[in-house]
Amino acid sequence: MESKYIIEANHIGIKFKLSRFKKVTVRSFFNDLLKGSSTKQNKEFWAIKDVSFALEEGEILGVVGSNGSGKSTLLRIIAGVYEPDKGIIQVNGSVSPLLSLGTGFKQDLSGYENIFLNGVIMGFTRKEIKAQLQNIIDFAELKDFIYEPVKHYSSGMQARLGFSIAVHLKRDIMLIDEILGVGDFRFREKSQNKMKEIIKSGQTIIIVSHNLDSIRQYATKAIWINKGVLMESGDVNTVIDKYLAS
Repeated sequence: MESKYIIEANHIGIKFKLSRFKKVTVRSFFNDLLKGSSTKQNKEFWAIKDVSFALEEGEILGVVGSNGSGKSTLLRIIAGVYEPDKGIIQVNGSVSPLLSLGTGFKQDLSGYENIFLNGVIMGFTRKEIKAQLQNIIDFAELKDFIYEPVKHYSSGMQARLGFSIAVHLKRDIMLIDEILGVGDFRFREKSQNKMKEIIKSGQTIIIVSHNLDSIRQYATKAIWINKGVLMESGDVNTVIDKYLAS
């Protein structure tokens, strides 16, 4: 039976191994050397533990929590970057991740060439990319720099180009991780207006942000994650108020 949800996560969890070095004495060093063992110890860390939520098409989910709570890891699971170690996540649509803008650019290629490279990686045809090409270039405001190698761009220029590609080559689901403050004040205002336009179009969106006003403004529902654990879900204001009270 086909799910009515565009995203459905059931009790998902993911763990990583943290490497650290144990305290070494002269005696333990030679003992480890003779045994062939290492001074390095591996410890498992659950970044996400038993998280469940569902999102219908056109809904906007806000994800709140302190630094290190697992918010960005959750987005990477949804984007398919990570596979959960437990539970099941079902994503019934294509995903456009606005996670680390510009980090996927090939530095020796021009901005123009990177538009096509990123578009193809996202699953678009050259014809589809060409249809939005001028809009991407104009919105990023790079002018003649669009033909220069990206390695000559500032971090802000790369972020503007990355944002412009992501919002013009739209997929079924958009993942946003702390990128609503791209560029200077004027460009931030412009990018926020673009996001409002996308929201009004009925795009399914997941927003991770420490800017709780943005979550209150844009989201239709919210979840609060603390140390990988789902603490609260549902009404946006209720979730944020409980997070703040904690």
